Amino acid sequence: MNLTSIDYAFIFIFFSITLGIGIWVSKKSKQSTSEYFLSGRNMPWWLLGVSMVATTFSTDTPNLVTDIVRTNGVSGNWVWWAFLLTGMLTVFIYAKLWRKSKVTTDLEFYELRYGGKPAKFLRGFRSLYLGVFFNVLAMAGVTLAAIKIGEVMLGLSPIQTIGIASIVTVAFSAIGGFKGVVYTDFLLFFVAMIGAIGAAVVAVNHPDVDGLGNLLTHPNVADKLSILPDFNDKELLISIFIIPLAVQWWSAWYPGAEPGGGGYIAQRMLASKDENHAIGATFFFNILHYALRPWPWIIVALASLVVFPDLASIKEAFPNVSDSKLGHDLAYPAMLTFLPTGLAGVVLTSLIAAYMSTISTHLNWGASYIVNDFYKQNINPNATEKTLVNVGKLSTVVLMICSAVLALSFTNALEIFKFILMFGAGTGLIFLLRWFWWRINAWSEISAMFASGVFSLIFHFNSEYLFGENGLFASYWQFPLVVLLTTLVWLLVTVLTKPEDDQTLINFYNKIQPKKEGWTPVLNKAKELGVRMEKQGGSTSLTDGLLAVFIGCVLVFSSLFATGNWIYGNYELALSLSVLTVIAALGLLKLWKKIKVNFL
Repeated sequence: MNLTSIDYAFIFIFFSITLGIGIWVSKKSKQSTSEYFLSGRNMPWWLLGVSMVATTFSTDTPNLVTDIVRTNGVSGNWVWWAFLLTGMLTVFIYAKLWRKSKVTTDLEFYELRYGGKPAKFLRGFRSLYLGVFFNVLAMAGVTLAAIKIGEVMLGLSPIQTIGIASIVTVAFSAIGGFKGVVYTDFLLFFVAMIGAIGAAVVAVNHPDVDGLGNLLTHPNVADKLSILPDFNDKELLISIFIIPLAVQWWSAWYPGAEPGGGGYIAQRMLASKDENHAIGATFFFNILHYALRPWPWIIVALASLVVFPDLASIKEAFPNVSDSKLGHDLAYPAMLTFLPTGLAGVVLTSLIAAYMSTISTHLNWGASYIVNDFYKQNINPNATEKTLVNVGKLSTVVLMICSAVLALSFTNALEIFKFILMFGAGTGLIFLLRWFWWRINAWSEISAMFASGVFSLIFHFNSEYLFGENGLFASYWQFPLVVLLTTLVWLLVTVLTKPEDDQTLINFYNKIQPKKEGWTPVLNKAKELGVRMEKQGGSTSLTDGLLAVFIGCVLVFSSLFATGNWIYGNYELALSLSVLTVIAALGLLKLWKKIKVNFL
């Protein structure tokens, strides 16, 4: 790919603006950890919502979608579309609860909800388990995509790509803190969106594709277009549709789609001005994430099936790409090599923007765990704010180095997605219930965390004997079995261990004010002890919340599928889905007013 001075100008200007923002906000970010990691808890919903979606607009996401479409067709995207359900639960049920907790990180929640040494251990261990291990794994996936883009589009070696991509990202992340991340995310989102749409337009007009009409009727593409999977293909139907919708969305921990909210999504909710801004931010995120972004990526993926029908054709076109990095996800950056001068710079800048947005968020989020939940709690409880900020900056650099090294060992984005999904299987139900069921304790979470990891590893290393054609079970049983076994373990541990002490449970209820039905024994105990239970405003009907979740899902899915059918030329169905979108929007608006009043 030949870049001109115009293309390089776009990239240089973008880098300059990004670093400028980081330097501009650095003075205030140095003041305290609250400023460095949460920007003083004063961020508006629209800025946080865009920041959330910009974070998930990473370089590995279009590669992942391309891999899915080329392998299982458009319907294969249900493996991540299903996470909309937990996203809407976070919006209308959990966002308010997180903001009311007033914790600095979602891991601080553990010593609010639980007590004693188990809670302290859980907080410290998960700060490294999530903030380092899983965080580095997720960043490695993003960096892997950057490596592939560098190899295909620029002819760079993996080391060169990592070096160039890391320096600016680490610099502005470490200097600017959370505020720098959020402010640059706002710019990064629009640049990335323009790039994605531009790439789709060029892909459709490639000489081998010759327009949208020819693309949709091409034999390589025709059987990949369906939004719903083939109901006659039992194994595919179960693995990419039934399991994600029936089990995966509520049972699996995955960055950005944690059941009940968590990770960098929780970080942004905690940084919001108030509960209403937390709700607005997460709702805005889910609309942009699921309804707005997927189709430009899908179109490029479909066009790639015409231009590069198989891996051999990709290898033939790019012989310098190492065999260890050859996969279907490589088709996305391969299609970008056909971009004309000017647009090539914009699209490449958008990919850099996507990379920086995601990595900067993961760096700041991971550093917040290391500083607030490990270093401050276990190493130096008396550390000054200046020391904590400096530890955060050092952690940022170390996390980047670790993820870069790990990225060199991976092959494609889909394998990382599946691994993370499997390793967190079975833990999600606890994250949903711990707010509403008093009996869950720290040992419940500890046992679930270890059980999920152990069962996932056992099944992974013995998959040849347990799953597939020659195994005891069909391949699609692997995920549900991890969920089932992990759930049985933590439920058994919950029953066999003591509940949290009365004072911890009473304090938690007074601060969060969850629905009283799951906390009746605690309320009765408080009455016996003569403890006054505070009655706060803002108690939202769970029925109203769940109804809003349902309408919100209808709104987003109907919008997503209406867009697809307009593109496909199925105008009657597209119009019907568009009308349904409007009806759902009006219904949600009416319900929103009721919910918002209750939240005040």
